[in-house]
Parts: sequence; structure tokens; C-alpha cells
Amino acid sequence: MRRNIGLFFAGLIAALFITIPLNNAEAATSYTVQKGDSLYLIGKAYGVSVEELQQANDITGTVIYVGQALTIPTADNNNIHTVVEGDTLYLIGVEYGVDYQEIIRLNNLNSTEIYPGQQLRLPSTDITSRGNATTTPTEPSTGDVSPEEFDLFARIISAEAQGEPYNAQVAVGAVVLNRVASADFPNTITDVIYEKSYGFYQFSPVENGFINTPATDSAINAAKDALSGNDPTNGAIYFFETAVTTNKFLLARPVATQIGAFTFSY
Repeated sequence: MRRNIGLFFAGLIAALFITIPLNNAEAATSYTVQKGDSLYLIGKAYGVSVEELQQANDITGTVIYVGQALTIPTADNNNIHTVVEGDTLYLIGVEYGVDYQEIIRLNNLNSTEIYPGQQLRLPSTDITSRGNATTTPTEPSTGDVSPEEFDLFARIISAEAQGEPYNAQVAVGAVVLNRVASADFPNTITDVIYEKSYGFYQFSPVENGFINTPATDSAINAAKDALSGNDPTNGAIYFFETAVTTNKFLLARPVATQIGAFTFSY
């Protein structure tokens, strides 16, 4: 009996060594197949050939299915970005000249939230160094917002979230824009910022005058990022300081996310 068990485990170990390509295992990573994928497209994105993918995954044909886990045989460090403080997927995409939605897809992300130290694979480009892509990145657009309204928008972000992580600054801007899009609030950035409820301004920096302080460079970039569609809150229309607020109305709202010192809610 013991001899049979020993032979079983010996055979199992041998099978594992046969099915895993040893020359690729060290540098391998994993990718989950999604709708519309093909070995060609995946290989193009990761900078490997179809043949290399077939060899790494013991595939003889080109048929793959949604949800299948594929081993990517090589890891090109030029196509990996390590997240630093202040990064967003949108800004990383702009920096490397790639679509941030493609970064989401390649890394199997379920949201736009990222954290410092996280390693993200990038769509294959002729990247030679950080910030130097073959395509010319475009600056985030301010859209149809006038220079005066954009300045006000950046100032409310600066006044509300100065000193907070960059993602929190973008999130504050997103809340303003989400209110503009909501039927429950005014339909312009200026009117949202200066709105009063029960005799009080909705944003305390308007009440205390801090909104008149010039916006920081970080807030200006966050305003551009928010106007370009980046919303770390996924649609929140309220935010408050998590450790300070006692407002029962705000505390009762469904929570969207927490970023820095703020809680964002619906």
C-alpha cells in the first residue's frame, strides 16, 4: 500500500514537471481571457508571439475561452509601470500614450483604484523609458468649461482637498461634476459650487473664503483629470471627512468609497 502511494506521488510530481515549461516559469505571469480576446491580440499586447503563448500553455491550436487563465511567458520590464503616489490610470495612460481602459483590461482590474507599489502591465509600445512613448500623449482637456469656471473648479478642489492624496483631489472634482449631471443639483459647475441649502453654502470653503486662495498645481491637474472623465468615486455626489463629520444625513448615505481623509457617498 505504501509503495503504491509513493508511486502515485512520484508520478504526480513528474507530470507537473512535464506540463510546466521550465524555461518560462520563472518570468511567467497570468492573464484571464476576456470576451473578444485571441491569442494574437493577447500576444500583441504583451509583446510575445502566438507560438510562445501556445508553448507556455500547452495549446496546439488557437482556440481559447472566456475565463481561461493563460500563462504569459515573458515579462518585459519596459512594459511594466510601478504605481507611485498621485498616479491614476488615466494619467498613466497619458504618460505612456496608451488608453487607460486597455490598462484596466490587461491587468484584470475591477475598478480604477490603484495603490503605490502596484505593478501594472502596459499595452505593448516602443516605450524606452517612463514618460517617453512612441505616440504623443495629449493633455487632459478642460472641455467646454470657460477659463474662469475652470479656475473656480480647481480652486474648490484645492480648498477642499489640499494635502490629500491626488486621487482624493480628483474625487472631489468628480463629485462636483456628478452633481452637475444630477437632476437634484444645479446644472453648471459655478452654480453647484455656490449652491446654498437651508441658508448655508454646500461647500465650506465658499463660506469661509478659502475658495479665494489660488489653486495648487496638483488641484489644477486634478480638475483636468476629472473633466476628462476620471471618477474614482464611481458616481458619488457627497463627500465628508470620515473622522470629523457628525451629520446624520451624510452618515446615512450609501458609501461609494473612502480615499484619504474623505468618505464619498451616493
